[in-house]
Amino acid sequence: MAGAFVSFRPAQAADGKAMLVQYDWLLGNGQIGDIVAKAKGYFAEEGLDVTLGGGGPNAQTLPPLLTGQAMLAQMTSSQTILAHGAGRPVMLFACGYQYTPYAYFSKPGSPIRTPQDLVGKTIALNPNGRLTLQIIMNLHNIDPNSVKTITQGADMTALLVGQADAVTGFLTNATALAVLGEDRVVMTAESAGALGYANAYLTTPEVFATEQESLAKFIRACSKGWGWAFENRKEAVDIMCDALPNLDRTVEHATVDTVMSIAFGPDTKANGWGWFDNNKLQTQIDTFDKGKAFEVRRPVLSEVSSHAILDATADARPRLG
Repeated sequence: MAGAFVSFRPAQAADGKAMLVQYDWLLGNGQIGDIVAKAKGYFAEEGLDVTLGGGGPNAQTLPPLLTGQAMLAQMTSSQTILAHGAGRPVMLFACGYQYTPYAYFSKPGSPIRTPQDLVGKTIALNPNGRLTLQIIMNLHNIDPNSVKTITQGADMTALLVGQADAVTGFLTNATALAVLGEDRVVMTAESAGALGYANAYLTTPEVFATEQESLAKFIRACSKGWGWAFENRKEAVDIMCDALPNLDRTVEHATVDTVMSIAFGPDTKANGWGWFDNNKLQTQIDTFDKGKAFEVRRPVLSEVSSHAILDATADARPRLG
């Protein structure tokens, strides 16, 4: 699915404004609400002809956005802030996940429940996980030399064969986690202090300045899709798996409750789906700055994010959690 587009026809065909959304990942359960919005014609009802552009290992996210091929994109808030720090400004305007599902998985024989448990352990990291680990060690004054790291792919083999005391992965990847069994120990990046949002929607400052009405229409339709998926989980999974036949329907039915628990929580119950707290983003900026993660400059919060689209769609975004 790398770089693939969701090309199925919605219930109501759209002849409206064309909009490409470039995702940073292979399309999957993290986009279930977006896929429902497409399939049920919610984008079309807003006058939008939306294409969901899947990402993956062989697809880039920022270049299509910065060159104008895509109107908006989806990454993490960490990636958004780091892009600013590298001199590639983008504007975050909504967040589909209230925290990142990235986590450290270990076994009861050598458990990692808190950051201090990392000391003296070997951690198998995916290629993009080194910065997160560095941030956690900085926050908790852990000597980097006290933690050994090796590189892994998407599988959990290093933990199973004893090469590592913990492996990294995502709470929503039920297929990969199944091999670990039910006795796995989990420490999320969020619980370890590496705060952030996943599935953040962003665009360029230029598009944000000129296309706020279109962006609001997109978020209204997405909100409706996510709200429907929250209330109709089995049917939503079936819609997603029909659109993405590479997915395992049984696994996705077993994972959808986890997905919804990450997309919805106390903040969305109070403020609606897609909400984000600027204080949390400022904490990320401060943490990255302390860790010397910025290549060019320290980002300014007002240039990184805006609540304008959330404010414009406040009556449409479901308050669930």
